[in-house]
Parts: sequence; structure tokens; C-alpha cells
Amino acid sequence: MLIAAILLLQASVAVPAGEDPVAPYTQSDHNAGATPFKDDRLWRDFHEEAGVSRIVDDLVSRNQSDPRISDIFKNQDLVRLRRTLKEQFCFILGGGCSYTGRDMRAAHKDMGIQRADMTALVENLQAAMRAEHVSFASQNRLLAKLAPMQREVVER
Repeated sequence: MLIAAILLLQASVAVPAGEDPVAPYTQSDHNAGATPFKDDRLWRDFHEEAGVSRIVDDLVSRNQSDPRISDIFKNQDLVRLRRTLKEQFCFILGGGCSYTGRDMRAAHKDMGIQRADMTALVENLQAAMRAEHVSFASQNRLLAKLAPMQREVVER
């Protein structure tokens, strides 16, 4: 009973009354922002689930410590971010995952993301992929799929 009361208290502190941490949305693989590759060759090039997990964890850590963009990641649900990025990369790379996150425009609404922020994020993603020993050609194939999302993420 005491544990239940503590959990309720923590939940009420984490999200103010009447506020939803994530507004309701329709879950759809379309929200991932790109179609998956037709075969799983890139999935294997990225070392499958374990490799994608390491890349995403490294990427989020790099972004948090990067003075150019670290403020964007303050007060964000990093557990959710890691989970949805892993799902998104798995889906796009042909790993057979479903994407449960919001669409790119809704997920980045009112964050004030600029082109320079995207440049820093891409540089950090490239460093994370290099650390995982993903080939340059495979990196570029993923980046080509992700690049059009900039239109949905960057505020004008």
C-alpha cells in the first residue's frame, strides 16, 4: 500500500494535473517519416538490434553532451526518445519493427529546432555509426532516408 502511494505521488509530480505528457495520436508506421528498405541488408550492416541500440544510446549521449544542442534534450523523456529512435531506425533499416512514435512534425513541435541543430545531430549520428563500424556507404543510405525529415523538424 505504501509503495502504491509513493508511485502515485511520483506520477503526480512528474506530470502536472490535467496535462498529458504525450497528446493522443494514431500509431502508424507512416509516422516514422520514411519507408523501410526492401531487404534487410542494411539491418545486418548496422549489426541488427544490438548495433542499432548501441548507435541510438551513443547518439543520445552525444547530443546531451554537445554544447551546440544539449539544451534541446533537457527536460525531454529520454527513455521514450531512445525507444522510439530504436523503433524508427529498425523500421527504416528493414529490421521488421513497428514504429509507435508520433509523426516528425508533431514530435518536434515548438522545440525551435534550426538547421544548425540538425547539422550537429547528423554529425553526432555519423560519429555513433562510425563507433559501431557501420560502413560509409551504409551510413549514407540511412542518412538519405532521414534527410527529407528535416522539412518536418526544422522550424522556419
